[in-house]
Amino acid sequence: MPSRWTPGYSSPITLQLVGPQSWTEVPALLCYDGSDPFAVRIAFGDVGDENGGIAWLLSRELLQAGLDGPAGEGDVRLWPAHAATDVLFLHLRAPSGEALFELSRATVAAFLRQTETLVPTGTESELLDLDDELHVLLSNGGADPTGR
Repeated sequence: MPSRWTPGYSSPITLQLVGPQSWTEVPALLCYDGSDPFAVRIAFGDVGDENGGIAWLLSRELLQAGLDGPAGEGDVRLWPAHAATDVLFLHLRAPSGEALFELSRATVAAFLRQTETLVPTGTESELLDLDDELHVLLSNGGADPTGR
C-alpha cells in the first residue's frame, strides 16, 4: 500500500544530524509527486506508517539552487560545503527547535535529475488546473455541505 509520503518518485537518503559533540545518522526519504510539481518532501521517521513520520516541504527550485550556492531563507536553508565536495548542509527551523544536517550533494542531484524526467523544469504550471485551485481557495477549501 502506498504511503502518504511516496505517491510519485522517491529516493532514500541518509542525513547526518550535526550535534555539538557527535553526528547521528537519520534515514529519510526524498519524495516527488507530479500532482504537486513545484514541491519536494523530505520525510523523516516511519514513512510506511500513516501516523508516523514527519515531512518537510521544500521547493524543487530551492534544492536545485542549493547544489551550487546558498539557497533559502527563514525555516529552510541549503548550501554546499565546498564546490569540490559531496556535502550539502540543510538547516531546518521550527518553533520547537532547529536542526542542521549534512547530506550527499550527489544523491540530491541524482534525485532532481529523476524528477526532471517526470516533470521538466518550466513545465510545472502546465500540470496544475489553476481554475480548480482558485475555486477551492475561494470556497474555503471546498463545497460547503450546508449549501451556504
